[in-house]
Amino acid sequence: MTHLHIFSWVLALALLALVSTFLNSGNLKPAKISHMILRLDYLLILYSGGDLFASYSSYGPAVIIKLLVGIWVIASIEMVAVKKKKGQKVTSWWTQLTISVLLALFLGFVMLPMGILP
Repeated sequence: MTHLHIFSWVLALALLALVSTFLNSGNLKPAKISHMILRLDYLLILYSGGDLFASYSSYGPAVIIKLLVGIWVIASIEMVAVKKKKGQKVTSWWTQLTISVLLALFLGFVMLPMGILP
């Protein structure tokens, strides 16, 4: 399940890049399609993340914090896409996305049992 989870969040970040690129170029139809696929990818992220949460829930508060940070990442991705589509400033949301992704990577790869450090 870990591979599915990693694949799904890498796909989400790639789709966010596509949505941003299409919106910058003025192609609204490809941006809308990419955004809908991105929203479907959220379901895959939530499913695989929920399964990982259930598997490692005995590891205490670090898993709960990782779950909350993961939801923060999804919310930030969605807000970047929506605000960009509406033509509003997205600088603060990009900052939140960067911080939340780095924190999620740290928690997932360093703090939790499937990470690179024992």
